[in-house]
Amino acid sequence: MTPELYLDANATSPVLPAALAAAVETMEARFGNPSSSHATGLRAKRILDDTRALARRVLGAGAGRVLFTSGATEGIQTAVLSALCAVRARRAAGEATGDLLLYGATEHKAVSESLAHWNTLLGTGLVLQALPVDADGRHRLDVLRALAPRAAMVCTMAANNESGAISDLDGIAAVLQDAAPRAYWMVDCVQALGKLALGLAGTRIDYAPFSGHKLYAPKGIGMLYVREGAPYTPLMIGGGQEAGLRSGTENMAGIAALGAVLAALEGGHTFRTHDELAAMRERLAAALRDAFPGIVFNAPFAHALPTTLNFAVPDMASKDLLDLFDAAGMRVSAGSACSAAKAAPSYVLAAMGLPAWRSSGAVRLSFGPLADDAFIDAACARIRRCGEALRATALEAPGPAAGVLQLSHEGRHGWIVFDGAARQAVVIDPPAALATRTAALLRARALDVVAVLGTDDGADGARARGLLRAALGLEAREPGVFGWPQGGAEVVLEDGSRVPALAIGADVLARAGTACLLGSAAGGVLRAAAVRLAFVGVDGAAGDNVHPGTLLCRAQDAGGVPFGAASGAVAGAPGQLRPEALAPFLDSGEEAVLVDVREVEETAVCTAALPGRAPGLVRRIPMSRLAEHAAGLLADPRPLVFVCRSGNRSARAALCLHRMGHPRALTVVGGLALAGDR
Repeated sequence: MTPELYLDANATSPVLPAALAAAVETMEARFGNPSSSHATGLRAKRILDDTRALARRVLGAGAGRVLFTSGATEGIQTAVLSALCAVRARRAAGEATGDLLLYGATEHKAVSESLAHWNTLLGTGLVLQALPVDADGRHRLDVLRALAPRAAMVCTMAANNESGAISDLDGIAAVLQDAAPRAYWMVDCVQALGKLALGLAGTRIDYAPFSGHKLYAPKGIGMLYVREGAPYTPLMIGGGQEAGLRSGTENMAGIAALGAVLAALEGGHTFRTHDELAAMRERLAAALRDAFPGIVFNAPFAHALPTTLNFAVPDMASKDLLDLFDAAGMRVSAGSACSAAKAAPSYVLAAMGLPAWRSSGAVRLSFGPLADDAFIDAACARIRRCGEALRATALEAPGPAAGVLQLSHEGRHGWIVFDGAARQAVVIDPPAALATRTAALLRARALDVVAVLGTDDGADGARARGLLRAALGLEAREPGVFGWPQGGAEVVLEDGSRVPALAIGADVLARAGTACLLGSAAGGVLRAAAVRLAFVGVDGAAGDNVHPGTLLCRAQDAGGVPFGAASGAVAGAPGQLRPEALAPFLDSGEEAVLVDVREVEETAVCTAALPGRAPGLVRRIPMSRLAEHAAGLLADPRPLVFVCRSGNRSARAALCLHRMGHPRALTVVGGLALAGDR
């Protein structure tokens, strides 16, 4: 196993060795309660006081208050509660307060959700208003100037966690000073610590939350800066800890660990300088440009954190890129870790006005200020290896010289039926978003595209076919109905009808209504028993010219899967194996077949090895080629254990085979990512 390269530091970071040692020492030898008056408690209190003093110096807190929290979300909640309680009190006293709660359109969701929550709970009745950003991700100061006189509170970020865009805090402060001198201002400083200069007491900022785990401290510890004179209402009340500002026994291990990180910051010799980090970013950017021609960076480097690169690659979904990077042992993300489970385009990039392909296909690569040259060298090498793997995949068709390749994008599926020996291919229901990528793939394999077909007559399908035809330079060939060539060959179906047909190597592709049937014709007749695959539209109908066991390849997911048997689905779900149960199951004597459904480019860069098996008990069938192998898998009575990187694709593969009637189709929960830990 190649060591992993962690490039998702904006989500969280490893713990600094000195921070880990400080936490362990505190738990082992200085475990006292800092509120206790005995010697053990006094030793703990010294850690608390020393760390707070250190934090005040690093943050430039001046006479402001610094309290320890569980993290940035608690700090945000506390700041919002404090400001809105003050607004409500001022209103009750007859003072003007403004009626808007302004927040940056690219803020972390914790901000807008906190504003909405406390606004409702306190009954302040203020209006939430998103402050737009420009194409660089920076707040629109002209809009802020227009809205500021109505603002009761303004919430912005020091730097964005997804794009890395650095806010013009001086510009915002100037606008607020002129147009909203009494509005409360919170600045989310989570991504600023260790990357941007701080001097909070010299600013207009009222509240600034921080999170330790973004800079080499453990999770569960954070800080909140409160400007001198800014109103404050405790979020938690009880024992009076933190001078009554935040009750609850302090997280002393976390505070000690955070203190070690702050000491490293103050010392100035542990973390890289801004210029060093910017140089590292340039090297990574150069490797990305080499690996992915056409790459677009979603935030200009001149106004972004030197540790963050947010990019998109034309015609590549972020999920495909994440799979490729993860297979190479590189941990990156598609955006905020808090939103990773939600399959939606980035609201941050959408707010910047970027086109949909960039906001939905974005990948974020972020590293911490502890990175060194050896780490960046290794990352650049693996990035370039990923690019080579993609190009090699495009030049060589995986598996047999003939087959069916699945093209998928956001639940829509297209299919390439090809014969490498005959240098022929037919494309059916191509996804519009993949037109350029599909054309490049076909050209790289030197395949002559006989036709671009569809299984429906809708405008979207016709547009997608037109985009691919244009990308392939096929506009001169005038297509007929559903893209079928006019005046071509015909074949007779089982029901006696004579329909258009195309020869693809030794096979024939025939049109039956809206469906396309692939099989072997004899004497000009394509019988139902000879149809192997039926390509169907959204409704999934194939007519009477296929047998119940024929595989239906759909243009859209049905029940979460792209294909299934014409006879209908088997109820229930496939079996699941926990990672710890995989090895015992494979060694149980049942001769289970391990089916690896990772794509070819993933296995080319893969750092995770499959469990040792006899050659006949391991099959490598990329998910994009599973349809053509489904019949053979169904005929194998042995248990089929599907694996992939994360367990997502293997779960869909097992579901397909289960619904088609295989009695022992199983998936490994968590895939090789978790099984590798065993």
